[in-house]
Amino acid sequence: MERFLSRLEKKMGRFYISGLMMIIVFGMAGVFLLDLFFSRSVTASDLLSFNKALILQGQVWRLVTFVFIPEGTSPIFIFFTLYFYYLIGTALENRWGSRRFNLYYLIGILGADLGGMLTGYGTSHYLNLSLFLAFACLYPDFEILLFFVLPVKIKYIAYLDIAYLAYRLFFLSWAGRGSVLLSFLPFFLFFGEDLFFRAKRLTWKLKNRR
Repeated sequence: MERFLSRLEKKMGRFYISGLMMIIVFGMAGVFLLDLFFSRSVTASDLLSFNKALILQGQVWRLVTFVFIPEGTSPIFIFFTLYFYYLIGTALENRWGSRRFNLYYLIGILGADLGGMLTGYGTSHYLNLSLFLAFACLYPDFEILLFFVLPVKIKYIAYLDIAYLAYRLFFLSWAGRGSVLLSFLPFFLFFGEDLFFRAKRLTWKLKNRR
């Protein structure tokens, strides 16, 4: 899989953006402020969100601009969410390089687009969740202050997110499940092989203990 990703990365050439996560975070903040202070019958989110019917009518920018739709309406929640997105996105870009980070996000956008075409509704929520899990895989012992007081390693929060994801998949329709899994396509491509061998080694160790 690494060879496949390396070939895709080389094909990108010079067509990548440095500081991509900063652009996405500032874009989300801008859309949130426009929605907050200039809310009318049609908001900025309405014009940028994924809408299958409107995309088929020619509004193709929605295939990309949906990533700028903020999650939530509380200013405090948005502030900490965007800060966290910036933190993990910048860390991944520093670890992989701008080109590979762009590749990850581009594959995620394409996956979310395909999922949106299945269900009629697209969101960047699961793509951003996949970024968090990617960060947790690379930096499992990174600590954050939960409620600004309790230090918690990121891997434990990742376990909760995986449980949340399993819960969501259980109750979604088949089209919804496909949409979620397509948003996780870059995570599977980047980490699937490694996670498979980790699970295999863990199974082998458990058998030996028995």
